[in-house]
Amino acid sequence: MKIAFIGLGNMGGPMAMNLLKAGHTLSAFDLSADACKKFGAEGLSIAKSAAETVADAEVVISMLPASAHVEGLFLGGAGKSGLLESIKPGTLVIDSSTIAAATSRKVAEAAQAKGIAMIDAPVSGGTGGAIAGTLTFMVGGETKDLERARPVLEKMGANIFHAGAAGAGQTAKICNNMLLGILMIGTSEALALGVANGLDPKVLSEIMRRSSGGNWALEKYNPMPGVMETSPASKNYAGGFGTDLMLKDLGLAQENATAVRAATPLGGLARSLYAAHSLAGHGALDFSSVLKLVQKAS
Repeated sequence: MKIAFIGLGNMGGPMAMNLLKAGHTLSAFDLSADACKKFGAEGLSIAKSAAETVADAEVVISMLPASAHVEGLFLGGAGKSGLLESIKPGTLVIDSSTIAAATSRKVAEAAQAKGIAMIDAPVSGGTGGAIAGTLTFMVGGETKDLERARPVLEKMGANIFHAGAAGAGQTAKICNNMLLGILMIGTSEALALGVANGLDPKVLSEIMRRSSGGNWALEKYNPMPGVMETSPASKNYAGGFGTDLMLKDLGLAQENATAVRAATPLGGLARSLYAAHSLAGHGALDFSSVLKLVQKAS
C-alpha cells in the first residue's frame, strides 16, 4: 500500500518505520530537517513537501503536535491552500495527533465534502509503544473507514478501539490522559511520602503494585529513579511523554469539560500542578518528573 506519513517526531517516526518494515511503500515529510535526515538514513523516502507526499497515496497519516497544526495542514489559511486540495478523492486520511475533538470533526467534514474518508486515531503507549508497534488506537469515524484503516493500524498497534463518530477518538484520548496525569501525581505523592519516612521505594512500589493502590504507573512507568530500569525516571526523565505534552492534553480535557459542563476538579488541579512543574523549567522532561514537585528536598 502507498502511504504518505506526515510528522516524524518521537511518536510519528517510529510509527512510520514500522509501516516501512511491514512492507508498505512510504513517502514521508516533516518540517524538521533533522527528523527527515534521521529517518531518511533509516530507509524512509523523504519528500520535499507535505503536498508531494500525498501525490499517489492511498492512505495519508498525520502525527502532529496540536490542533492548529492539523487544521493548518489540511485546511490551510493565511493565503495558503490546505492539503485536502492535493489529496485525491477516495483516499483515506488517518490523523493520529492528539487535538481537540471539535477540530477533528471540522477537518473530517471538510474532507468528506471532497470525497475523502477521514478518521481520528490518537494513540496511547508512549514512545516505547511506538517503537515496539504496541500502541493503542482510539478511533473516531465511520465503521467502514476504520475497517479500511485496520490493516495499517495493526502494523503500528496492538489494540484498536472504535470510540464512535468523528471526534470520539479524541474525546477518549483526553479522558485517558486526564486520568493518567492524575494517577501519576497520586503515585508520586505516595512514593515521596514513603521515602520521606525512610521506606525503600522499590519495596513500597511492589507493596502498592500488588495492593489496592496498584496502577499503570507502578506497573509500567514508575516515577522514582532507580526503581524501574526501563522507565524515563531512571534515565533522568529523558524521552517518554513530555510534561508540556501532558499539560497540553490536560488543557484539552478542561476545554472539553467546560464545553459540555462536566465537573473535573481533579483534572483541573492536575493541570495546575503540571503547569507549575513546567514553569519551574521541567517542561521538556517526561511527565513522571512531576515527582520533583512533591519530593522532599534531600
